[in-house]
Amino acid sequence: MSINNWPKQEQPREKLLSLGAHALSEAELLAIFLRTGFPGQSAVDLARSLLTKFGNLNTLFSATLDDFTQTPGLGKAKYTQLQAVLELNRRFLQETLTQGNLLNSSVKTRNFLISKLGQRQREVFACLFLNHHYQLIKYQELFFGSLNQADIYPREIAKAALGYNASAIIIAHNHPTGSTQASEADINITKQLKHILSLLDIQLLDHFIIGINQINSLAEKGVL
Repeated sequence: MSINNWPKQEQPREKLLSLGAHALSEAELLAIFLRTGFPGQSAVDLARSLLTKFGNLNTLFSATLDDFTQTPGLGKAKYTQLQAVLELNRRFLQETLTQGNLLNSSVKTRNFLISKLGQRQREVFACLFLNHHYQLIKYQELFFGSLNQADIYPREIAKAALGYNASAIIIAHNHPTGSTQASEADINITKQLKHILSLLDIQLLDHFIIGINQINSLAEKGVL
């Protein structure tokens, strides 16, 4: 049955307008994005089959074009729309960090870093450069590696921090395997960077390790 033939209060768009987006299931939210299904399958049915096929939203959102378009009813247009929505979300999160104090925006900072690094297929090392109000000056990805590691050069981090006239920085890198456990190398580079940056009167506030929809703070672990 077409969604248009459902009772008004059960139609995803009407439900969102009357109750708010939080009241909708993942399948219903995805159905609003999909807009239409195909003969014999409503948009909600298609959304449910997608979630069953990919397992969760993370896997769906990180799917390649080929994997995404193998599902009947989905093509390049839907894929590009989805990627545009995801990028808008990342830019929205980044914009909120430029307007507020990151020390008071822990959840937003974590969500932003997960959105940027959580689905990357190789290790990426990034920095958040902050001003003296702890507002974001610049997010920059500095080093790129393999599935297991990326070579990190403290001199380049210090050089970038000075170039942005940063008063503080937050560093982050992802583990494509999904684990957020800090390695001995992660701990050592954190301590080394803290020492080098302190000589330049720049604070190292935290080192986040990002997995798949997970994040680990080395500051909270007492490393900093």
